[in-house]
Amino acid sequence: MRIAMIGSGYVGLVSGACFAQFGHDVFCVDKDADKIARLRRGEIPIYEPGLDRLVADNVRAGRLEFGTSLADAVGNADAVFIAVGTPTRRGDGYADLTYVYAAAAEIAKAITGYTVVVTKSTVPVGTGREVARIIREAQPSGQFDVASNPEFLREGAAIEDFMKPDRVVIGVESERARDVMAAIYRPLNLIQTPMVFTNIETAEITKYAGNAFLATKITFINEIADLCEKVGADVHDVARGIGLDGRIGRKFLHPGPGFGGSCFPKDTLAFAHTGREVGAAQTIVEQVIEVNNARKKKMARKVIDFCGGSVAGLTVGVLGLTFKPNTDDMRDAPSLDIVPALQAAGAKIVAFDPEGMTEAAKLLSGVTFAKTAYEAATQADVLVVITEWHEFRGLDPRRIKEAMRQPRIVDLRNIFDPEEMRGLGFSYEGVGRPRPRT
Repeated sequence: MRIAMIGSGYVGLVSGACFAQFGHDVFCVDKDADKIARLRRGEIPIYEPGLDRLVADNVRAGRLEFGTSLADAVGNADAVFIAVGTPTRRGDGYADLTYVYAAAAEIAKAITGYTVVVTKSTVPVGTGREVARIIREAQPSGQFDVASNPEFLREGAAIEDFMKPDRVVIGVESERARDVMAAIYRPLNLIQTPMVFTNIETAEITKYAGNAFLATKITFINEIADLCEKVGADVHDVARGIGLDGRIGRKFLHPGPGFGGSCFPKDTLAFAHTGREVGAAQTIVEQVIEVNNARKKKMARKVIDFCGGSVAGLTVGVLGLTFKPNTDDMRDAPSLDIVPALQAAGAKIVAFDPEGMTEAAKLLSGVTFAKTAYEAATQADVLVVITEWHEFRGLDPRRIKEAMRQPRIVDLRNIFDPEEMRGLGFSYEGVGRPRPRT
């Protein structure tokens, strides 16, 4: 199959490379000429494990190419995927569909034969219908169908998620479009991946409902962690005790400083807006948004209280800045609330992140960026873990203690063992973990 991918950002680049790995001919388009030039040189503009090799292999095989001309990509394509950004719109929290509709208008001018136009971007319900209207208005006699095929990619594990997904959701309303989409995903069908064929509106809602549910699980366990701290319970044992129930499941029951990233914050906002707009308020999701926003700010207060009520004049070492490990994505990361709040309280921040410091430097001012985790701990009065990078789990606590001015740790991801750390002489505070009895 010949595929055009409109947008070469995170979703477009990963999806395009993976489709090429399936054996399809893929042309990835982006208006950013500098990004396309970098991709043609073999430079990957985002950090995603394994993506550089996957792109290089498929470019070398002649199945993957990059360009700035949408017309060149779309003219002979069997399917055109729209994978442009849908950022949160200022003022009301709704998804900004400017780029999606602009892409649809350009696609309408470029299609020459039967084409399936697929929304891969995360879009609110009704977007597919509007994309179809835009194309039909420009091409009254055009042969095309519109489909919805939401992505379910986790940053840091996107390639595996694409190649071995839990399911593929496809919204189509003609047999011809269904056949095209089935052919595109044939390699996954051969390994018996569940294929959920449904209508366009259902596919659009499924994406938002999935992310809203996962965001709710995260927020739920964070509130349980607060309760555990008050009564002397251990949130990890609680999470295991409920997660072993097959009706609940163990995933996304990890307490921390709140969710961030490119999906959950904007998708919950857009989903809540849709509910209000159509008169079906998503009150649980509305509360999740409010609780999560408050939690990120609350984590700075947790650090301050741990330090006796003030961090004025103290050096705070920070481990991890990105919203999660294995990515350089800083969008809505908890660190963007925690670090400025500590600075406002008078702290000096020395931070280390394995991949996110270049992006963090654009968003955080007055931060000293360390070259290693141990350097971030050097002469620190307290060390704060914000992101659970795997390499942090292997740090030598004794070496950390020797480097610090005061051996104090606030572990917002619970990567260290509380008893071990206290046994080594640290003052230690986790999330939802029992404190020493006095």
